Amino acid sequence: MSRYVGPSCKLCRREGIKLFLKGERCYTEKCAIEKRNYPPGQHVDTKGKVMEYGMRLREKQRARRIYGLSEKQFRRFFVMAERKDGITGTNFLILLERRIDNMVFRLGFATSRSEARQLVSHKHIAVNSRTVSSASYIVKVGDVIEVRHKDLPAVVNALESVVRRGVPSWIDLDKENMKGTIKLFPTRDDISLPIKEQLIVEYYSR
Repeated sequence: MSRYVGPSCKLCRREGIKLFLKGERCYTEKCAIEKRNYPPGQHVDTKGKVMEYGMRLREKQRARRIYGLSEKQFRRFFVMAERKDGITGTNFLILLERRIDNMVFRLGFATSRSEARQLVSHKHIAVNSRTVSSASYIVKVGDVIEVRHKDLPAVVNALESVVRRGVPSWIDLDKENMKGTIKLFPTRDDISLPIKEQLIVEYYSR
């Protein structure tokens, strides 16, 4: 499956906000947004009029890049959200938050979602004592997520700075044993990402 492998900082500059794609670097003065907070490219017009379609597209691209998904994956999760009862936009964000790669990042086992995906694909993560290798695995309430190999330097280093990133209130982290438990599903208020999900709903409903 195709995946963006170019410079991550260009994506943050294009969206004009920190997407936290480079882990610890995003919290330092080396962050591209701190140094060059304007879109990449030689001749970029940042003052042009943005049409409604452009706003919706930009919001969809921003959310897709935050979670690191391809368009096909992103659309598949939107279809799943549409089929659920309730508000489609809220359902959509909650489903994205419940992905195992996002959960590994939220628990502090990785400094970025791309690093978390690598941990999952390399079979370093287990859910309820069973190894999970698919980053799109959806967790449930009561699931226990743990690191299978406790001496991984990447995980040890990530956990050292977990206090700065913070752990959501809807999950419990056992830092000593490198495991976490899903206490309940997040609500919209628990998801503090700069995403206007209604614009994404309007984009796919056009």
